[in-house]
This record gives sequence, C-alpha cells and structure tokens, in this order.
Amino acid sequence: MTSDELIRARIAEQAGEWFAASEELTPEGEESEALVVWLKSSPLHVAEFLGVATIARDLRAATFGPERSVENLVARARAEDDATVQPFGSRLLAPVRDAPVRRWQPAIVTLAVLGVVTLGFLLLWWTLRPVEPVSTPARATALHFETRHGEQQTHRLADGSILHLNTDSSVAVRFTQAERRLTLTSGEADFEVAHAPQRPFRVVAGPLEVIARGTQFDVRLRDDATVVTVVEGRIVVEPAPLANGLSTGAERGQPSRLVELGPNQQITVSKNEWPLVPVDVDAERATSWLHRQIAFNHEPLERVAAEFNRYAPKPIEITTPELRNLKISGVFATDDPAAFIAFLRSLEGVRVDETATRIRVSKK
Repeated sequence: MTSDELIRARIAEQAGEWFAASEELTPEGEESEALVVWLKSSPLHVAEFLGVATIARDLRAATFGPERSVENLVARARAEDDATVQPFGSRLLAPVRDAPVRRWQPAIVTLAVLGVVTLGFLLLWWTLRPVEPVSTPARATALHFETRHGEQQTHRLADGSILHLNTDSSVAVRFTQAERRLTLTSGEADFEVAHAPQRPFRVVAGPLEVIARGTQFDVRLRDDATVVTVVEGRIVVEPAPLANGLSTGAERGQPSRLVELGPNQQITVSKNEWPLVPVDVDAERATSWLHRQIAFNHEPLERVAAEFNRYAPKPIEITTPELRNLKISGVFATDDPAAFIAFLRSLEGVRVDETATRIRVSKK
C-alpha cells in the first residue's frame, strides 16, 4: 500500500470514529468544536466523514423503516399474548409471507437493498481495518502553490484565509489541528489570515518567522533581505527556527528579541542582521501589486526598472549610468509594458530602443 493510501485509510478510520462519537456530542461542547476543527483542516476529512455518514444512514433506512423501528418492534413483541418472541428475521419476513403477491415486491426490494448496503458496509470495514499506524494525517493537508514570471494567483485556504501570490513565487502550506504553517521559498505573498486563536498562523520566509492570528500582511523574499509589511492587525516577527548567524544586538547568551508590528509598519531582515525597530511605511503603496500596479514617488529609475522587470516579458536595461538615478513618480500597470515604455520615451533626454529580447534605455 502506498503512502497516500495509508494516509487516506487513516483519515477514513478517523472519520468512522468521529461519526460514531458525533451522535452523543452537544453543539456547545469542546468535542463538537474539535470535530469542526478536524473537518475544516482538510477537504479529505469532509469527504470521508460524509461517506461514512451516508453508508450509516442508508443502512439504518434499509433495516428500520418507519413501521419497523426498534421501538415499534419491542412494543409489538410485548403486546403479543404468546410469551415467545419471534426472531427478528421471522418478524421482518412475516409481512412478505402473508401479503398478496403484488405486495411482495417492495419487501423483496427492501431486502435486496439491505443486502447490498450490508455488503458495502462490510467492504468499507475491510478497507478501513487497521493496517499499520500512521504518524499523522497532516501530510494529506500539505499543499504547494507557485507562479510563473508575470503571473499572479489567489487561493482560499482550508481555514478561510486568503493567499495572494505575486510573480515568480512559491509557497508550501501545511495545516494541522495545532497550527497553520506556510513556508515562502521565493517571491512575494500577501496573507489575509482568518481569525483562529487556537491555531497560530505561521509564515517562515528566509531568516524569519511571522506569527499572526487575524490580520493581513505581506512578505517578500529579496536577494539580500526579507521584507515584512503589515496592512492591518498586528503580527510578531522572530528568527526562524533554523536561522543562524543573525545578530539581534543583544548580548551573547540572551534570547533573541521579538519584533511586533502594527498597521503601516515594515521590517527588513538581512541575512546577517536582525533589526529591533520597525519603520513606518505606506502599506497600500507597498502592496499595490495586489491591484496589478507598481507605485513610485520620486524614486530612481534604476529601482523602478528593477521592479518592473519582475513582471515584464522583456527586461529593461539602463545602458547610460547617469540615468540610473533619474527620479520619477507615477503608478504603472504591471501587465501593460507598452504604457510604461511610452512613459519612458516621454522623458526629456531619454531614448528607448526595443529589441526582440530586451528594452534598452539610454541618453539621447
């Protein structure tokens, strides 16, 4: 049996246990809340639970109709003058034996359905029998998302959180009953976190880890640093569990300091230094990529070109060094390179040459 089959068998076994216990749960009880958490953690949990519930419902319906419930059978047995109670099978077949021929058909169909459902239930039991212990079903809830150059994606996660992926990005998602953990391995992502205090939302990106509950924040992996920007709510940033060599400014032997960020605050963590204080930024402008835009206010052309190259099908190359510090401002669409090229050509003293593979910017 493959690893996926073992995981699926374990989930099905858990679904059977949850269904057996669900009939005694109260809506406000802790066990009911635990069942809801278990169902929300993966679509596979929901599918297996509904499958067990459907088989159990069909089995009950086929065996005990409204006129043949357990309670009615007991009441009828007590009402009999004869002290000997007939076996259940005989009482179930009695209407079939004594009824006219035309009335046999529904009973025969009922017995046939009972046989099929019973066989299905036995097959399900055989499939769900313990094969070997599985450490955890969390592997079944592991997902991976990635975008190509110039592509953006939006995904609603199992807990209701929303994941936005920017261009050239990759993220792994692993949910368990204890926590929600995501690992950004490249690019940039924006997280709209669903409120769930009992299950921390953790994002690992390069040298840092972000801990949030109900908030929205952006994480970008650059070549030289990791940048975290808070749009709303509050988060805590700390060194990632496997990060080494970060200097926090604390004395040797003391624990690393956590950094707490609020709305419109940003922190930049390089590979060799851990900042202690966040800076204030315009979070709306920092996350303008969510609207397929890049916004700049009196910033050097070199930086604008580098940002635009994250989306453009052909890279922009500044061949005249003195133009790299040319300050420009504006809001540009990431999916409209022609408009940005037209803007560059409108600048005084700037020449733009477009080839099959790149866009060269030089001084006239």
